[in-house]
Amino acid sequence: MDASDVKINIIGAGLAGLSAAKTLAQSGVHVRLISYQHSERAQSNLAEGGINAVMNVMGENDRIEYHFQDTGKGGCFLADPEMVRGLTQAAPGIVSELADLGVPFHREKGRLIQRNFGGQKLKRTAYARSSTGKVLVSAMIDAVRRYEAEGFVERFAHHTFERLLFENGRLAGARIYDRFRKEEFDCRGPVIMACGGMNGMFEGATTGTLANTGQAAAVLFSQGVRFGNLEFLQYHPTTVEISGKRLLISEAARGEGGRLFCMKNGARCYFMEEKYGERGNLMPRDVISREMALLNEQAYLDLTVLDRATWEKKLSDLREEVIHYLGIDPAAEPVPVSPGIHYFMGGILVDRDHRTNIPWLYAAGECACAYHGANRLGGNSLLGAIYGGKRAAESLAAAIHEVGSGEIPADGTVSVAAAARAAETGDENVVHARMVRALLKGMEPLRTEERMREALEEVISLKAPDQPETMKASLLLAEAILRCGLERKETRGAHTRLDYPKTDENWRKTTVAQMTDGRIGITYEKIAPYPAP
Repeated sequence: MDASDVKINIIGAGLAGLSAAKTLAQSGVHVRLISYQHSERAQSNLAEGGINAVMNVMGENDRIEYHFQDTGKGGCFLADPEMVRGLTQAAPGIVSELADLGVPFHREKGRLIQRNFGGQKLKRTAYARSSTGKVLVSAMIDAVRRYEAEGFVERFAHHTFERLLFENGRLAGARIYDRFRKEEFDCRGPVIMACGGMNGMFEGATTGTLANTGQAAAVLFSQGVRFGNLEFLQYHPTTVEISGKRLLISEAARGEGGRLFCMKNGARCYFMEEKYGERGNLMPRDVISREMALLNEQAYLDLTVLDRATWEKKLSDLREEVIHYLGIDPAAEPVPVSPGIHYFMGGILVDRDHRTNIPWLYAAGECACAYHGANRLGGNSLLGAIYGGKRAAESLAAAIHEVGSGEIPADGTVSVAAAARAAETGDENVVHARMVRALLKGMEPLRTEERMREALEEVISLKAPDQPETMKASLLLAEAILRCGLERKETRGAHTRLDYPKTDENWRKTTVAQMTDGRIGITYEKIAPYPAP
C-alpha cells in the first residue's frame, strides 16, 4: 500500500510523540501531531537529570551489557528482557543523534561528560545542567519542523483526545476536541498514544504537569485497551510540596554528591549510607523512598558539600528553582524532602513492536507499559520516550507497507463531528477530589490490604449512573489500579506490601487489567527469563 494514502494520528507531542512523528515522516508517512499544549509545554520538558547511554567516555570501561543488567535489576526483572536489550543497545546512537541535532550536553574541553545516577554503578548519564528534558525537546521540535514545512507533519495543538473510533468492530481513528473552536473532529487512521503519565489521577501529589490528566488513559481502558502493571507508581524520594503539585529535586543533585540524612538524638544520621554503604544515596528510587517512609522522621537533602563549580556549571537552574519556590539556598542549608509520585511504570500494555491488543493502536512513552518493570532507573525515561516513539513508528510504518489497503483505517480526512460540551460541574469536581484521596490512601509508598480495600470501596461508592462518561472512565481506571495492587501479594520495586514484605518469584509476571463485558478482569502474563550476568 502507498504510505501517502495513510495519516497517522499521534496523541501527545512530548518526546515520544515527536520521536514517532520524526520517524514516520522520514519514512514518507503523513502524521497528525495532536496535543493538549504545544511541545514546548509538554511533560518531557520537566525532566531534569539526564539520559542514559553507554558512551564509555569516563574511563570506566562501561558496556551496554552493564546498562542492560542495571535496567533489568532496577526494575526487579519485571520488564521483557528483549525490550530492555533493544532500549539499551539503541541508547548510544540516540545520544549521538541528539548531539548532532545540537543538544548542548555537558562537555569539558570538548569531551562529553556523564554523571552518576541511581541504580547504576558507572557514569552513563549524559546531561545538560539540570534541564536536560527541555533542551532535548527543543532539539526534537527543530528536527520535526523540517517535516512540517514539507507537509508530512500537521500540528493540532490545543486539542484533546476524546475516544477511539470503531467501525464494524475495527479501529477507524480518534475523536479529538478543538479547545479553541469548541468543536469535535473525527481523525481517521491508525493511532499512536504518546499522552504521558496519569498525573491528574493523583492530583497534588505528583511532580508531573497536571495537564496530563490521565483522562486519555481512562477512556482507553473503558474501551477495552489492556493495561499492565498499574500497581507500580514510582515515588521519587526528593520532592517538596508547592502549590498544587510536588517540586522535584533532581537525582542529579545526589549524583554530584548530595547526601540524605535525618535527625536522631540531636545529631545527623545519614540513614542511606549507614544501611547501604557509600553509594546509599544513589540506590534505586523505590529503595530510598521506602526507607524514607519507614523513617517516620523528616528527611533532609544536604547539598552544602557541593563546590562552587558544580553549582555554576551543573546545577545552577536547580538552585534557582529551590530558591524561588522554597526561599532556601541549597548551597547554604539542607532542603527538607519527602517522596512524591514521579513516574508511572504501568500503563497501556504493548508488545515488542509497541502494538496494543487493538490492531492499529500503538503506544509509547510514559503512557505505555514497556521498559521499566517495577521501578524506573533515573535517566531511562527520556531514553525510553525517544526510543519507544521511534520503535512504535518503525513497526507501524513497516505494517503499512506490508498489508493491503482494506486492512488499514486510511481515509486521511478530518470531519466536524459535533459541537462543544458542557463545563465540568461542582459535583464532578467533588467526585474527582474524593477519587484522588482514595487513590493516594490506597497506593501510598507502604501498602496494606486493609488500606487498599478501604480505598477500593470508596472508589466504587463514587460511581453513579448519571455521571459523564469521562468521570465513569476515571473511576474504572482508579478501580483497576487498586485491584492490581490488591492482587499482587508481594513486595517488588515500587510496590511495597507491609503484609507481604518479601519478593516472591512466583509473582515475576505482568499484571494485566482489562474491561471485558462491563467488568474489570485481572490476569497475568509470564516474562521471559533474564540471562545470567
